[in-house]
Amino acid sequence: MKTLSTFCLALTLGASAIYAQERKDTTSLQELLVTAPVKTNVALTPLDVTIVNNEEIEKSTETSLLPILQNHVPGMFVSERGMEGYGVSGGAAGTVNIRGVGGGNKVLFMIDGIPTWAGVFGHANPDTYVANGVEKVEVVKGPSSLLYGSSAMGGSVNIITRKQSEEGFSGRARAMFGSYSTLKLNGSAAYKKDKVNAIASLQFDRSNNNRPGSDFWLWSEYIQLLYSPSANWSVGINTDMTQSTAHNPGSEYEPLENMWTKIGRGTASIFAHNSYDIVHGGVQAYINWGSHHLDDGNTPGQEMNNYLFNLTDYNMGFSIFETINPWEASDLSVGLDFQHWGGHIWNTPKPWFDIENNDFNPSEAWHHENDIAGYLMMQQGFINELISVNAGVRLQHNSKYGNVWVPQAGFILRPAALSEIKFSFSKGFRSPNIRELYLYRPANQDLKPEYLLNYELSYRQTVCDGNLNFGAAIYFIDGKDMIQTQMVEGRPMNMNTGSFINKGFELDITWRFHPLWQLYGGYSYLHTNNGNVLYAPKHKLDLSLSYSPGNFEFNLESNNIMGLNNGNPFETVNYSLLNLRGAYNWQTKVPLTTFIKIDNLFNDKYEVVYGFPMPGITVMAGLEVKF
Repeated sequence: MKTLSTFCLALTLGASAIYAQERKDTTSLQELLVTAPVKTNVALTPLDVTIVNNEEIEKSTETSLLPILQNHVPGMFVSERGMEGYGVSGGAAGTVNIRGVGGGNKVLFMIDGIPTWAGVFGHANPDTYVANGVEKVEVVKGPSSLLYGSSAMGGSVNIITRKQSEEGFSGRARAMFGSYSTLKLNGSAAYKKDKVNAIASLQFDRSNNNRPGSDFWLWSEYIQLLYSPSANWSVGINTDMTQSTAHNPGSEYEPLENMWTKIGRGTASIFAHNSYDIVHGGVQAYINWGSHHLDDGNTPGQEMNNYLFNLTDYNMGFSIFETINPWEASDLSVGLDFQHWGGHIWNTPKPWFDIENNDFNPSEAWHHENDIAGYLMMQQGFINELISVNAGVRLQHNSKYGNVWVPQAGFILRPAALSEIKFSFSKGFRSPNIRELYLYRPANQDLKPEYLLNYELSYRQTVCDGNLNFGAAIYFIDGKDMIQTQMVEGRPMNMNTGSFINKGFELDITWRFHPLWQLYGGYSYLHTNNGNVLYAPKHKLDLSLSYSPGNFEFNLESNNIMGLNNGNPFETVNYSLLNLRGAYNWQTKVPLTTFIKIDNLFNDKYEVVYGFPMPGITVMAGLEVKF
């Protein structure tokens, strides 16, 4: 350890001396901080957590959060079908797997702690998770059902928005244009005056995409207002809305014509947050809603279908939560959650279809479910917090299937400064969604929740005055009662019959070995007894090297996937991508940055979703102004 400390000290001092000669003054946007209340500090939980911060989000120049998360979170993978957009319905992408658990609604996405899954089909809404206006993202790799209930079975992703910390007005605007007539525009503005804080952001994306007939466009709007009447209280409202249209030409092996989706999604909430010496928490009420309209398309040369599919759905509720510090080194988190979710589906005839002289199936249905839950989590530190013991339980009652108990236990050991060992046992579960319970032929109203038991051990160490951070984690996941379709009395029916065992390990390192250079590496290995899980690679390796001399910024990134089941019935997929980003920060009165991003430098041919070839080399260039 003495040798390592000496090495780190010499490295840091030497690099600082060089940096002092090369550094130039820069101007940046005012710091933006977290604003909405959260149920608990993720550092209190014994689960393995990865935080993707604002610097990494901004440096990527991506407008969608999912590729950023995939490249910075070992064990996480996201399916893609083209240069832009994920879509819904047939051929959709945006499936998120964490440690081989995902698909459907097994990974919970939240915006400031507000769940954002669709109320009928239960899936996340990948096109709505944009990077504009985001301060950081907290990814919990492992069941988060103790705090969040259903849909957090495989993990949780909490997208935390930002607010301005200093008095006055600030903002930024960015424009990008590149391959396949892709255009991306976004901007945000923030204002703080005494007790009032406001932020608004707007984003527009459009692309012809890399295949004919796969055009995509998206609008996204976000507004938050915050008022702090005292140092201990703040209240606020926010709304986040997205409108998108995606055309889908089908796979190369089963092409389609006239397939499109028009999606409108929104989230709104009102919240109050308190913070005192021994207690902090809040209350929030929210609604997440959607309006979907789509045409399933037709095989080329075949007659067009005669209907459009329509859906409106909702997921609304409230949460009350407090964390209390009753005595030294203790944290007691308690909470109450209520959710009401469901929706309406129906078909409408196309204008040319003669409904009076032909049979037409409106396929109309309304369904909803209710959940109410209470939870308690306690953490107690011992021996000057050398070790902290964590335990908790949640009881959730569903109007359809009854009660579910969710236990969690573990410990956090801190054997040295900036060193942490975590062990946890936790249960995760997923409620059957409206489709699985009520819709279409396999539906079964007697379904019970899926669940898994998760065991994990992780280690994290920071040395060299914070310039070197590395971690490792191993896990074992035992899944039970997975919902699968089987033949029962001559007809297909959804049944709780599936099971799986996933196990593996993850490694990551971030090393600033010179003030101008930084290296990141992340590796994950997954083994499952259930064959190759769709969109969950056996090996995943991400590497990036950043160099920032003077006003320049360069980033070289390598993404390597091995043993991916992309739906190809004959073989698994391996591919490696090399991406480059370069930027220059102009020292003008109003800070201006110009940049260029080149993806897939070696023009590799690959498919993440079978039958949907990804683009070869692509180029995007743009500029950003801050004020």
